[in-house]
Amino acid sequence: MAEKKPKKHEDSWSRMNASEIKACEQFNAGYIDFLSQVKTEREAVAYISTEAFRKGFKEIEQVKKIKPGDKLIIQLKSKVAALVVIGNQPLEKGVNLIASHIDSPRLDLKPHPAYEADGMALFKTHYYGGIKKYQWLAIPLALHGVVVKKDGRIIEVSIGEKADDPVFTIADLLPHLAKDQMERKMADAVKGEDLNAILGSRPLHDQEDEAIKTRVLNILKDQYEIEEDDFTSAELQFVPAFPARELGLDRSMIAAYGQDDRVSAYASLQAILAMEKPERTVLCLFADKEEIGSSGNTGLQSLLIENVFAELMHKTGQNDYFSLRKALANSAAISADVNAAVDPNYPEVFEKMNCSFLSRGVVLTKYTGSRGKYDSNDANPEFMAQIRKIFDDAGVVWQVGELGKVDIGGGGTVAQYIARYGMEVVDCGVALLGMHSPFEVASKADVYMSYKGYQAFLQKYLP
Repeated sequence: MAEKKPKKHEDSWSRMNASEIKACEQFNAGYIDFLSQVKTEREAVAYISTEAFRKGFKEIEQVKKIKPGDKLIIQLKSKVAALVVIGNQPLEKGVNLIASHIDSPRLDLKPHPAYEADGMALFKTHYYGGIKKYQWLAIPLALHGVVVKKDGRIIEVSIGEKADDPVFTIADLLPHLAKDQMERKMADAVKGEDLNAILGSRPLHDQEDEAIKTRVLNILKDQYEIEEDDFTSAELQFVPAFPARELGLDRSMIAAYGQDDRVSAYASLQAILAMEKPERTVLCLFADKEEIGSSGNTGLQSLLIENVFAELMHKTGQNDYFSLRKALANSAAISADVNAAVDPNYPEVFEKMNCSFLSRGVVLTKYTGSRGKYDSNDANPEFMAQIRKIFDDAGVVWQVGELGKVDIGGGGTVAQYIARYGMEVVDCGVALLGMHSPFEVASKADVYMSYKGYQAFLQKYLP
């Protein structure tokens, strides 16, 4: 019997039978565990690498010449990973690529963060990515990251996640004294320089100057071998200290920090881990820096994709520039990133005929950008048609979606940086409520459909 085709506006739950709902729940149990463990891009790369090695992937440096069926991992600066399964077709014919990003909005420590004021020691921060600053007040925060000593040793830091760990917070102003604050515009109610996290309040005995700051710095030195000067060569982030949770009495949703875009990273990771000897080479790329414009040498405005392709082709013995350009141009990609779900509390910013909804499936986004499609890829309709067919044939529930009303705002993804190579690209991911907040919301059904969609694309797309 032919598989039932999805109807317009039919929700994902109604499309799944009992066995698939069970598979969906099992998939999301793993996803919840992933979100609770992984809160930085470095932690994401470590998790991805561990899972890949468990499934038989090898570091590309260990392989002299690649052949169909080989499973390879490429890592860069502990903040980027690429998983590759070599297909039967030559690389010149292109690959099926899924690119997601593993960075999320957060509060980074400044290079000289520690100070003392008014009976407290605090850390100064610089926010990373697009946040509503007031959302980061009065919540428990954990400190994650690395400190690199001058001798090259790397000290990993994670404080605030265990039940008996201390946590941090940024105190909000009490409403009794907040008249002026509450009369400001929301964007100005909290200044970036006011996002200072509390470290301690107990002074060091017999210390006259900065006794509280000295005490907390001594704790860091005793427990982690971190001295004040070491913050210069550190990458430390404040992130929400709470784990991912099931949301709703029906447990149909997941609420957690960092679902933009680790939901896509997890779904595409699971899709490629299941691949065996594909017809066309498949590649999942997990990149950094998307939230600040994909800049730097770990973002997709760099030559990262080109370098990955060049290394793969070198392992096949093809070292000429033309073959590399041909492989890039013949490839097809999904820019795996989230979209905004219509929020019933704020219907005025959505154009509901063309926006995405929670639990209606993975979202195909033809274009992103803002106010006239600026900084957008705008996928070609021929490619959109191919993806539609692949999804329908695989029983993937999907929907189309824009980010919101045309003149309200907008946003971008990595799609434009992939499209520059000539390959076909479309954005595809889960619709979220509360995107960029410390507690984003996704539908379990949509998370599962994104996995099914990514898997179908990797397996089935042939130009």
